[in-house]
Amino acid sequence: MPMRKFALVAAEVAKIPGVKIAEPLPVSEADLLRVHTRHYVDAVRTGEPRALAESQKFPWSPALFPSVLLTNGACIAAARTALRDGASAAIASGFHHACADHGEGFCTFNGLIVAADALFAAGETRRVAILDMDLHYGNGTAQLAAVRPHIFAVSIYGNDYWNNVPYRDVRERRHRDGENHHSFALPAGCDRATMQRIMDDALPLIADWKPDLLLYQAGADPYFEDPYSPLALNADDLRARDLRVFEFARSQGIPVAWVLAGGYTRDIMKIVRIHVGTFEAWRAAAK
Repeated sequence: MPMRKFALVAAEVAKIPGVKIAEPLPVSEADLLRVHTRHYVDAVRTGEPRALAESQKFPWSPALFPSVLLTNGACIAAARTALRDGASAAIASGFHHACADHGEGFCTFNGLIVAADALFAAGETRRVAILDMDLHYGNGTAQLAAVRPHIFAVSIYGNDYWNNVPYRDVRERRHRDGENHHSFALPAGCDRATMQRIMDDALPLIADWKPDLLLYQAGADPYFEDPYSPLALNADDLRARDLRVFEFARSQGIPVAWVLAGGYTRDIMKIVRIHVGTFEAWRAAAK
């Protein structure tokens, strides 16, 4: 993922009426250790053991730990602001492949679960729902949600993810759903109508659970030009997906905080436009 994507998105969304860009505080050690093991957190901080510090699949450097403190802090800030104002976003990912004791898939700490746990521990929420519409299945989020009855996770995905390996064909692998984590596969060639039908099945599960907050992972990588995507979804289709999520949250009276995930298309501005489209969909749903 090109790191300059985040600055480009920030510059564009700052032009949208109603959007205010704010710098988050770094996540606290207590909030991290509620989700991740001390051994793993220390490895990311120090770089040792190196295999564990690089388990997310990119080289460790001293800049990594301060960076992921801020990106996870952004998830908490977005969640807390959404509770107050109805909607908020972090211009970073939810890092949905990160597990309790190691990273996977370029995800170091799981910001979605870190945020959900932080608000729950503070007594600000009783139930948090996570809707993950990144191209890849949110395996780390599912594992972590399974032992947290205050979280309900739904992953709608077009690539499975298993042992740090993505599977382009969703028929190759099938993980086991649980009482509070469910998954819906988008078949190869999935178009807008098919995606919308699958959302018709998935969203009522969240509505029935009656969460206090919805955390939404808005992936740019389902885009048809993405090198990992077998789907037939263009930028307008993804904007329609986002609009559907925001209209659903609004109809249910659920505050929503979203994060911007994925996006590996060679033309970086196409990724930026997809992410900006998520903000535009929020504006349209709020009118």
